[in-house]
Amino acid sequence: MNLLPRLLESLGGITLLTWDCLVQFFRRPFGFGLVFEQMHRLGVRSLPLVGLTIIFTGAVMALQVSATLASYGAQIYVGSFVSVTIVRELGPVLAAVMFAARVGAGITAEIGSMTVTEQVDAMRALGAHPVKKLVIPRLVALLIMVPVLTVIGDLLGVFGGLYVAVAEIGQSPGYYFSKVAEFLYLSDVLAGVGKTFFFAFFIGIISCYNGLKTRGGATGVGQATTNTVVAASISIFTANFFLAKGFLVLQNLLGIA
Repeated sequence: MNLLPRLLESLGGITLLTWDCLVQFFRRPFGFGLVFEQMHRLGVRSLPLVGLTIIFTGAVMALQVSATLASYGAQIYVGSFVSVTIVRELGPVLAAVMFAARVGAGITAEIGSMTVTEQVDAMRALGAHPVKKLVIPRLVALLIMVPVLTVIGDLLGVFGGLYVAVAEIGQSPGYYFSKVAEFLYLSDVLAGVGKTFFFAFFIGIISCYNGLKTRGGATGVGQATTNTVVAASISIFTANFFLAKGFLVLQNLLGIA
């Protein structure tokens, strides 16, 4: 099958799954227990991975930026560069990619295994809706936990830059944070966190769709998992460009600093 028909088929299937999620979301029972369970499994357990990734990214960025700024006598602005870049761009994107790699692959493998072993069909036979039981709890959990972990990761990334600024440059923590506060605006935080809701949706809906469409036993599960990581990562990087542009336009229209 050619790439374009496969892409259109997937987009159509994801659109139908999204609509099904909207319909089933407002039907009882709401399944708060399942959501809380998935918040712990998908979100809390991902905190070490996301935290370590972003904190070392902040440290490396501070190290590289300080070496460049030293040529212009502008090392005082290390905190400004690190905080704005981490909060507005790198923090949300890195957190989402880590979720796509760990959580997205896990969701596809789990639901895909249930699909190929006919557990999903058995669920339908018993009168339970697979979207209600399998998709919505995971999607809602991601919509909550990806923004939360991004904020935590942003803080850790700024502290990673702080370590380099103090240990390598000799700045005081107070001076570093004064430059962070001087150049980091509320609009930067809102733009960075706002992106994560879209990223979380893409990760959740793509991983669940691929899981429900898995065919071919263990080999099919492996292929579906690979497709999820690739598709979710591409969606994140592509959407990031348009979201960044959109938030900048919105910021200018509203006259927000």
